[in-house]
Amino acid sequence: VQLQACGGGLVQAGGSLSIACAASGSSYAMGWFRQAPGKEREFVARIGWTFDTTYYSDSVKGRFTITRDNAKNTGYLQMNSLKPEDTAVYYCAAQTRAYYGGAVYATNERFYTYWGQGTLVTVSS
Repeated sequence: VQLQACGGGLVQAGGSLSIACAASGSSYAMGWFRQAPGKEREFVARIGWTFDTTYYSDSVKGRFTITRDNAKNTGYLQMNSLKPEDTAVYYCAAQTRAYYGGAVYATNERFYTYWGQGTLVTVSS
């Protein structure tokens, strides 16, 4: 599975941005993670390709929405009400099997097999 993320850019605080991740090959679920300068990579959101079960980190819940287009094999992350602390490189990742245990497996990057190259999102204050 190859993943290609795109759509990052510069946006003012309070603004919106949508990033996308095109996948070649099949996978079970797609997740978004982000890494801010000087910080560890953290989970953002995750959606299954077959079922609509979604997970969000507390820091983005209510502001970000993860969706997918099965026909295009592409996942999206719509980011609204952006804050300067949302500035990071955003990575998409794929899970290639089902994990039965809910958020424990959905939010941990160890359970993602393939990773995209990342796209930079910068939110100015």
